[in-house]
Amino acid sequence: MKKELNLFTFGDLLNHFPFRHIDRTKIETISQLTPAFDFIQLKVVVKDIEVIGASRKKRLVATAADATGEMQLTWFQRINWVQKFLQVGRTYLIYGRLGFFNGQPQMIHPEMEVFEAQQSSGRPFLEPVYSSTEKLTASGLGGRQLGKLTMTLMSLIQEKDIPENLPEEILQSLHLINRFDAYRSIHFPSNQEAYTKAVKRLKFEELFIAQIKLQQLKNRRHRISKGVVFEKVGELFNQFYTHHLPFALTNAQKRVVKEIRNDMAHGKQMNRLLQGDVGSGKTIVAVLCMLLACDNGFQTCLMAPTEILAQQHFQTIQGLLKGVDVEVHLLTGSTRAAGRKKTLAALQAGEIQILIGTHAVIEDTVQFKNLGIVIIDEQHRFGVAQRAKLWKKATIPPHILVMTATPIPRTLAMTIYGDLDVSIIDELPPGRQPVQTVHRYDTQRSKVMNFLRTEIDKGRQAYIVFPLIEESAKLDYENLMQGYEDVKAYFPEPKFWISMVHGKQPAKQKETNMQRFVENDTQIMVATTVIEVGVDIPNATMMVIESAEKFGLSQLHQLRGRVGRGAEKSYCILLTSSQLSNDARERINIMTATNNGFEIAEKDLALRGPGEIDGTRQSGVLNFKLASLVHDGKMLELAKSLAIRLLDQDPELNSAENLRLFNFLKLQPETVKWSKIS
Repeated sequence: MKKELNLFTFGDLLNHFPFRHIDRTKIETISQLTPAFDFIQLKVVVKDIEVIGASRKKRLVATAADATGEMQLTWFQRINWVQKFLQVGRTYLIYGRLGFFNGQPQMIHPEMEVFEAQQSSGRPFLEPVYSSTEKLTASGLGGRQLGKLTMTLMSLIQEKDIPENLPEEILQSLHLINRFDAYRSIHFPSNQEAYTKAVKRLKFEELFIAQIKLQQLKNRRHRISKGVVFEKVGELFNQFYTHHLPFALTNAQKRVVKEIRNDMAHGKQMNRLLQGDVGSGKTIVAVLCMLLACDNGFQTCLMAPTEILAQQHFQTIQGLLKGVDVEVHLLTGSTRAAGRKKTLAALQAGEIQILIGTHAVIEDTVQFKNLGIVIIDEQHRFGVAQRAKLWKKATIPPHILVMTATPIPRTLAMTIYGDLDVSIIDELPPGRQPVQTVHRYDTQRSKVMNFLRTEIDKGRQAYIVFPLIEESAKLDYENLMQGYEDVKAYFPEPKFWISMVHGKQPAKQKETNMQRFVENDTQIMVATTVIEVGVDIPNATMMVIESAEKFGLSQLHQLRGRVGRGAEKSYCILLTSSQLSNDARERINIMTATNNGFEIAEKDLALRGPGEIDGTRQSGVLNFKLASLVHDGKMLELAKSLAIRLLDQDPELNSAENLRLFNFLKLQPETVKWSKIS
């Protein structure tokens, strides 16, 4: 059981909860059975037993009957054991999934036990069904045997063996049953109500304990982590805000800037996650943070995951700060030796206030005079060790601002990033038109290309994106090249010029092709998802996503965000085959129905589950046995608010009322990789 199910102790066995219960008091009759039934229980007499075939193709078939009819029972495994157990003429209770063959009911590998009248009165109302493995089942430790072990364990333990860990006030206010009763009833409930109460209690416990741990981490950081003090809002900030701001800030941007300013003024290290949908204006918030640092005599480092994105940030920020007395430099892997040497010297001397770059900025040779804030774009693309190198470049750890354009579902943010302070820019700047998204089938490709030609004739540009999936990279690369040739057939040179960008290209060629598109030297870019993040071209108003059914929701939304960057009406066309799975059709329908990234993120979580969302699979915080981030959002919010209130009143859990919670937490192993980013 150790290797197969990770069950090492009695506690592990108690926490191996049943995934469903069977009403063993309910017995069907054979004549009632229809394909509408799923798992069923029958009381049958074995009429005959026959072994058919030989060697590995051998199977055992038994005819079973009740007063209303007959059916077949079949075994392909453990045939010798079943042969010894079954006796013709004996009555058995059988349980399993119902199937039909040639219109006749059958059951493969049913669970069986000899029926004895006196047993039926003593069996639980709901009998637990536990997950097991094929290997364990073959060794006689299937779901039924695990149930018997658990029942024996429950009969040997007392309430003191499963002590209460929640404060009495919470138990009473939420009408939660005690912990011992919850464990007993989740395994062996006396009725459906008892089971429901047990699940409620244990779900809340999971969520509440997780939130207590997160809030303790956050509180500890707020109390003891030193940070540089940005005392004033100075001349550079005010000059830029008054004379150089290209547009009025949205209320959401103003709120976020205020939150960040407040963080950086109190001598505690800021650790803040900035969420904002594609195009919501996170960069301007970052620039204002940089100017706050400059006004207080500190340097800023902005790290981006790709050279293209770093270059774009450099050009954008340099353009915004034109006329402001601030020195901005770029440092990437392709920075030439002479320029690199000059930049490193100026950085160490304090002559550069803002350094923008890729992984190159974390190298040991990069030294700052007075680093005050680190801004990381799309942090999930960097490893923990890579990020940690940056904070070691200052005597006092710099403030940390992490930006992401990938909206995170609310419930996921409350768990994965619950120990961070979170700011959200939840409105787009005025004048930004929503991208019109439409779905078209492959058979309508000619019409789609004609539409692109019409828009290109107006001076616009277009992306055509092909999927690239690691598992079949060679095949997808061939599809990309074929797609490129097809696009050239629709848009022949020299009237039209086409760039192509994909991950297999040398960096220099990729950069050149991208730059040609940026400068409107080419009207169409054929690309893979390398353009998902970071390319900002206001004149690009059309995107065609080929085989859109192969993309996840969040990726489709990120790709769509590459258009609609200017004032012109923009379009995203999702091209798919006519044969779509239900999930794929739902993703396409969601994309055409909304442009709201946070709404899409919630739908993505519901469709895929938390373990599939980028960057969350490795996080132990999601290893809930009962609670669901999809279905238990309200309970999670309640658990968070109660955890915050409790720790506000008793930060160290020293009071008598919280002693049992304190003792429980003290015994918990620290296995969860919380998201703390500094």
